[in-house]
Amino acid sequence: MSATPERLWSVNDVSAFLGIPVGTLYQWRHRRIGPRASRVGRHLRYDPADVRAWLNQKAA
Repeated sequence: MSATPERLWSVNDVSAFLGIPVGTLYQWRHRRIGPRASRVGRHLRYDPADVRAWLNQKAA
């Protein structure tokens, strides 16, 4: 059996997880200081593992 990968997070999901406004995520992306995100079609998606790794790096 293979493990089912965790679904990608939307901007709203990451905003709720980090407790910050959506606009802040877009500003961070523009300034290249936030968690890594990818475009899927016209949508911005985040790998939850990347968001958690970014958060752990900031907390260290």
